[in-house]
Amino acid sequence: MTDDLPTEGRIERGRHYLPIRVYFEDTDLTGIVYHANYLRYMERARTEMLRLTGVVHTEMMAEGTGYYAVHAMNITWSRPARLDDRLVVVSRVTQVRAAATCLVHDVMRGDELLCSAAVTAAFLDMDGRPRRQSKAWHERFTLLMQQAA
Repeated sequence: MTDDLPTEGRIERGRHYLPIRVYFEDTDLTGIVYHANYLRYMERARTEMLRLTGVVHTEMMAEGTGYYAVHAMNITWSRPARLDDRLVVVSRVTQVRAAATCLVHDVMRGDELLCSAAVTAAFLDMDGRPRRQSKAWHERFTLLMQQAA
């Protein structure tokens, strides 16, 4: 599965798959991925998933439309990733609300779940206040959620 993924990942059956390689800079002295770096992997996956659905942060901000920010996260680490591991972050939409989208990110090494997080990404205006997502985005995220079910 991971051998043929482009660097921005791919969406299949409502799930986004993003390949990650563990580099030395990601690890602690023991060669294990430092816990906060999983958040970076998930952020990259979320950004690439949005981009593939036509939601591009730089364009939204340039237009003054707004941006997505993590409002809440519940994360569980199950197994460590190690230096040079090939991982895949599997992301799926679990709920679409007026001003937020909820996702689950699973960090996988092959079939092994290493880390999982439930994330609520709020859509905010340029002043940092909650704002309704566009109808088009709401529909895209709802379709992804239905396809992943």
